[in-house]
Amino acid sequence: MRSGSVGDVEVARCEGCRGIFVPRSALGALTEAEIDFHAASGWATAPLPRITEDMTAPPPAPAAPRAYIATLFD
Repeated sequence: MRSGSVGDVEVARCEGCRGIFVPRSALGALTEAEIDFHAASGWATAPLPRITEDMTAPPPAPAAPRAYIATLFD
């Protein structure tokens, strides 16, 4: 097991099965953190540009974590 803390929550991950274990009392705090994580992202879309023959493909965007819980063990 590998342990760490995220904010005030003590989190452990099993290296064998990669399961994540938290105290039951911490689920509310993790849920609130997940909601805050997504509330800050919002909709960040831009209008599509007109396509012309001289255009090249943009560089790939960096991968963002899909959820707060994904940031627990990097």
